[in-house]
Amino acid sequence: MSRLSLTAAFDSVHQEAAQLAGGLTDLTQRATVYHHVFQHSGGNHAFPLIAAHGALWARGYFPRCLQLGQILSYQFAFSPSLRSAHLESLDRFADAIRDINRRVCVDTYTNYHFTARFGHHPEASALVSPQLLPALNQIHAAREAGRQLRPDEMRSVFEAHFLYEQQHVVGPTIEAAMADFDWPLVKFFALRPIVRFAYFPARHHLFFRDFSQREERVRHGLEAFEMAQEAGWSTVAETLRNYQALPEPFFANPVQHFAQLRQTVLA
Repeated sequence: MSRLSLTAAFDSVHQEAAQLAGGLTDLTQRATVYHHVFQHSGGNHAFPLIAAHGALWARGYFPRCLQLGQILSYQFAFSPSLRSAHLESLDRFADAIRDINRRVCVDTYTNYHFTARFGHHPEASALVSPQLLPALNQIHAAREAGRQLRPDEMRSVFEAHFLYEQQHVVGPTIEAAMADFDWPLVKFFALRPIVRFAYFPARHHLFFRDFSQREERVRHGLEAFEMAQEAGWSTVAETLRNYQALPEPFFANPVQHFAQLRQTVLA
């Protein structure tokens, strides 16, 4: 296959991924796409399953954050223009964080399905980061052999994907969003989310002191992986139900549910 044909194949998968990821607020749809990648990998690609929890958790977090902004904006009741400017700044920040989830979903789907077909092409590393390509090829080799990766292998693959997204999508987007977010009081609260995914042990939360700090995001991300591995991947998948966001057909037959979603979206 020529480099031109390889690029065309990558672009085709990327276009499909962008459609499947939906718009900024289509978090439930993205959770379905994330789960599909995990299931298609034979349960070897942990990153998208944990990202599905992130998407569904964020579905509840954003309304609370925006509601807090509405309440705090009343301090500017006598300056409508200033109040409007601050609320618009908060909306832009929320959209930037939603866009991170959307872009990571596009990346995850594209890189996974492209490498499933062309991961061993001599020029694959020109289209998929060399930081990520070996991990994805390891997933595909295990899937094709019908083998479950060892816990240490799954952690290594998760870490490679997680660090890649932090470097190329999450970090740069948050830096830009922070520079544009000119409301110190609400920024203080927005950067200190208290995260609890459905599979976490009872009363366990991830407390952020500053979400804009890469080291803290990485530490909590790896902690979320360790808790998922301890809970068991079937439990992590099943507890997606706890967010009460995904329809029952998803849990009855997730393969068929994704196939119908894909057909509808791509049509």
